Amino acid sequence: MSEKTSDSVQTHYAITGDYDEMYSDSAAPRAHYEAIHRLFSRFRPEELLARQKLAERRMVEEGITFTLYSSDAGKERERTIPFDVIPRIIPAEEWSVLEAGLGQRVRALNRFVHDLYHEQAIVKDGVIPRQMIMANRYFRPEMARLQVPGGTYISVAGIDLIRHKDGRYYVLEDNLRCPSGFSYLFKSRSLMNQLFPELAFASRIRDVEHSLNGFLSTLRSLSPTRSREPVVALLTPGEHNSAYYEHAFLAQQMGLHLVEGQDLVARNHRIYIRQMKGYQQVDVLYRRIDDDFLDPLAFRPDSVLGVAGIMNAYRAGNLALANAPGTGVADDKAMYVYVPEMIRYYLKEEPILRNVDTYLLSRPEEREYVLARLPEMVVKETSLSGGYGMLIGPEASEAELTAFREKILRRPGDYIAQPVMRLSRSPVLVDGKLSPRHVDLRAFVLTGADGKPQVIPGGLTRVAMKEGTLVVNSSQGGGVKDTWVVG
Repeated sequence: MSEKTSDSVQTHYAITGDYDEMYSDSAAPRAHYEAIHRLFSRFRPEELLARQKLAERRMVEEGITFTLYSSDAGKERERTIPFDVIPRIIPAEEWSVLEAGLGQRVRALNRFVHDLYHEQAIVKDGVIPRQMIMANRYFRPEMARLQVPGGTYISVAGIDLIRHKDGRYYVLEDNLRCPSGFSYLFKSRSLMNQLFPELAFASRIRDVEHSLNGFLSTLRSLSPTRSREPVVALLTPGEHNSAYYEHAFLAQQMGLHLVEGQDLVARNHRIYIRQMKGYQQVDVLYRRIDDDFLDPLAFRPDSVLGVAGIMNAYRAGNLALANAPGTGVADDKAMYVYVPEMIRYYLKEEPILRNVDTYLLSRPEEREYVLARLPEMVVKETSLSGGYGMLIGPEASEAELTAFREKILRRPGDYIAQPVMRLSRSPVLVDGKLSPRHVDLRAFVLTGADGKPQVIPGGLTRVAMKEGTLVVNSSQGGGVKDTWVVG
């Protein structure tokens, strides 16, 4: 291990065996970071600290918050997302590979979901076991044979990528139901432009603002009507939802109607917004609630978040839903194992991006292998996200390992396991000095009725703000930083 000790903000930055986004093993800044490193080196620690404090104040003023949930009842609390002012930089040639791989992956996943609800050829050909589909909690028989606009089930995808110590990117998870994080991506760029205009001006950075127009165009393209100005609404669970700020932000920025279930009514197999002047028909509903709560007539009868009759309007072809119900079958963590085979099966191509090695604990030999090495593994519950229901073996106590071992033995099919992947590190500002933290990247892919994926440049870098930990999820205390594609 060596230490970099050259400038005012960089005093004891340890270079370890983990891949560092800014520094090479020799502790010199990587070529695509040199300009940014020079500019940051000109600031005194107190100047950087002042700008960091200003960023935090702006986030409080604008209400950029997220709700942290606790296992203890009544312990939930709202807080601002920790925002770090040191950008993460991806060179253009590196991004072009990621962009191609992400587009390839989402195209295959869309083909897979369509196939499941129609011919099920991939099952008949023995590529994926039928039992894995039938036992999947997100599989929706109600979607069988239903035609969706352009055959696009996954209009909005959030794909989580990590860079391992070997320098390669790996796909960690596919988020295909209601992926979050868009607002933090756009606000991160806005904050950086305000706080460090000299940095943005001195660098050739791919713009992300136009992606909001692309997002709106994607949603509009799904409209079942031929209207030049289809009515698009964002369905939110309400202001108490952890991601409500994002719902309000996206609705405002894209000019969508922000609605809750109580604002909608079903009539004649159509969905309308209740307004002071009467009713306005909705053409496209970008929903940020899970399938279970979407329609009490079709799914959970006790739901008060959706509106009775949405699925009837959808089946009648009078309403488009993004994402389509039933897409969760493809982002189940056990199904993730088969995505490389989906790419080969549907696209006749080799996967551009690799999966992390993953063990299905429903398979006896793989379960035995994992249980013998549990302290070295990350174990995840297949149907959960946001860092919940997860064991990180190296960070777990003996009691936690024992409890998880018992859970696996009781319901092995509910879990997958992966070897611990050492996420790459990136500098964050701590008390005016640079300090390394682990990061991942949530990339966002938009697909309209034409079936052509568009990848938002850069995506959202998520940061494990606690030193040493690998958990980056906002729901578990993680932060964010702006991500620049330059070149």
